[in-house]
Amino acid sequence: MIIALGVSPIRAATAVLMANTAPVAFGSLAIPITTASGITGIPAFEIGAMTGRQAPLLAAFVPLLVLLLVDGFRGVREVWPVALVTGLSFAGAQFITSNFVSTELTDIVAALVGLVVTVLFLRLWHPRGGEEARTRFADETERLTGVHPVHSERERLTPNLVFQGLFPYLLVVVVFSLVNMVPPIKAALTATDIKIHWSGLDGNILDAAGNAVTTTVFKLNWLMNPGTLLLLCCIVVALYYRIDARTFVSEFRSVIYRLRWAILTVASVLSLAYVMNLSGQTISIGTWIAAAGAAFAFLSTLLGWFGTAVTGSDTSANALFSKLQQTAGDQTGISPTLLIAANTTGGVIGKMVSPQNLAIAAASVKMDGEESTLFRKMLPWSLGLLLLLCTLVFLQSTALSFMVP
Repeated sequence: MIIALGVSPIRAATAVLMANTAPVAFGSLAIPITTASGITGIPAFEIGAMTGRQAPLLAAFVPLLVLLLVDGFRGVREVWPVALVTGLSFAGAQFITSNFVSTELTDIVAALVGLVVTVLFLRLWHPRGGEEARTRFADETERLTGVHPVHSERERLTPNLVFQGLFPYLLVVVVFSLVNMVPPIKAALTATDIKIHWSGLDGNILDAAGNAVTTTVFKLNWLMNPGTLLLLCCIVVALYYRIDARTFVSEFRSVIYRLRWAILTVASVLSLAYVMNLSGQTISIGTWIAAAGAAFAFLSTLLGWFGTAVTGSDTSANALFSKLQQTAGDQTGISPTLLIAANTTGGVIGKMVSPQNLAIAAASVKMDGEESTLFRKMLPWSLGLLLLLCTLVFLQSTALSFMVP
């Protein structure tokens, strides 16, 4: 979509990599947070509330950073008001939803609020320099690709077209709101959960107190699972758009194929995490790291950044390091919830330099093989934001401890 506006491929890719930091912590219906909750036993809403007191502070300024990447200080100077409005509205909705409404719906609500507020603001305030920017971007695109972008006359937006465009997102909001906030519906879906007691493991793995751990019982929440709900929404959307079954199945298979390595990576990391957690390796490492004392609050974010940068998934990073963060917190007297949230938010920044995401971004703009170029452009931003977040978490463990729920 950004390339269609005339922005050069490299600028479009870097803009998307930066923008993708804002929703990562609560992405995929807060799967990174629910994963951390399942491993540590800390309620997901509690981890989400703490994450909602870190991630929005970064998200508020992401649109300004996107402007810097796309058009430098000139772009910031010309349209900074709308960037600030977008960032603050998204961040505010992210904080309110994560702390008072629903962890799973945080990013969906924040995105819709940010979109609506931005559209309303642009009805009152009109930026200047748009035609000049389009010409400049078109010339740059032609210089880099040899193709001059042609813009056809825009189709007049009617209420019906707007509704069709927003329908998939509105449907997801409605479905997940009903499932998570209406007790009878939630109870009915949860009642279909299937528990599988792993033979040879269940009852035979003990914790430090000598009690059998419960993570050897696999809960298959096949109806309550966010993936199932999203699939049902996808089918309804296909019916609404009148997409035939053959096209739907073909596209579904195509998506699965494109994501095959990402799926394998996440599944492998989750498997490794369970082995490390149940064998005591994670607790041993966490106890060793706790020797850093109060300074660990500053360093804890690095684990989440590293885990996501390597695996490309904040969920994987939380699966690997949540138990470690909890153990280190218990040993040092720092809130485990704060450290687990720091692990989650650290992954937000690591996402933009993950080789997996760089490869996807490069492929999307037809720049295969240019991942190193994107990496060099994004690494300074990632490290700078990481330093700010490390400082914030350290302050939240000391002077700003009132921010910890």
